[in-house]
Amino acid sequence: MTEIEKSEGRKISPQALKRSFWNWFFWNGCSQQAESMLGMAFGQAMAPVIEDLYDTKEERAAALKRHISLFNTEAQVGSICNGIVCGLEESNANGKCTPEVIESVKVALIGPTSAIGDSLWVGTIIPILLTICMTISQVAASWAGPVVYMIVYPVGTCILSWKLFQLGYKGGLEGMQSMMASGKLDRLTTAMILMGLVVVGALTASNVTCTIPFGIVGEVMDTASGEMIQTVLFDTNKVLDGFFPKLLPLLLTFFIYWLYTRKKWSPLAIMGLILVIAVALTAVQYLTGYADVQAVAAAAAAAA
Repeated sequence: MTEIEKSEGRKISPQALKRSFWNWFFWNGCSQQAESMLGMAFGQAMAPVIEDLYDTKEERAAALKRHISLFNTEAQVGSICNGIVCGLEESNANGKCTPEVIESVKVALIGPTSAIGDSLWVGTIIPILLTICMTISQVAASWAGPVVYMIVYPVGTCILSWKLFQLGYKGGLEGMQSMMASGKLDRLTTAMILMGLVVVGALTASNVTCTIPFGIVGEVMDTASGEMIQTVLFDTNKVLDGFFPKLLPLLLTFFIYWLYTRKKWSPLAIMGLILVIAVALTAVQYLTGYADVQAVAAAAAAAA
């Protein structure tokens, strides 16, 4: 230890912090197993910090040993745990903390960071990004959506993880507690959920198709030519769209959501039901002559 370190105390170097972050960011899922979950990855992430803070082999071995124990979280939001523990290890190296406190804090962080990460990142942000990219593939080139996702997802993940890592290190456990107590996290979660609902609603209106196969076609006199022409006298779907556009796709989406969340249907069962409904409605469409209604409407639209 140098004279400056003796007077000011141990301090983790910026290089060690960055190596710790990159170790976690790239390798957090590589050693996941049933015994310690993400414990081995956490230990690997802490290795540069431990090497920077402790001098003897015994101190480093003890520090690594306490960081390969059971640990689990959502990897992106969970990077705040790494930052907090780095700060605690720094305090421990300066005699202001104990290994028991570090282990207790790690265990205490598992629940909230997992819940917040799964609901905010996995359950909200990623589905919104996927929805936007699928829409890009439909309205633009088919390859554009995957390319946008492959760029935005890793970059966004890296920025989020690094900012949370820094927040954890600089603010410590108190910073995380104050952020949660201030309600900022709740407001962010609510905003992301509302944004997700808006995107899902737009996707439903744009991509979900459902029609009632009932309409009436009749012949009317064309005043310009004096000939009888076929025209659509009544179309159930136009009437419904007249007072509530895209009502049937919305009801179908709500019905599928109800089956999935309340009745606990599996995705395969839901896909099978949709296939059966589609086949049944298509058969009714041709048996009742509704296909002629659509053909007449298409011809009229083309002539106009």
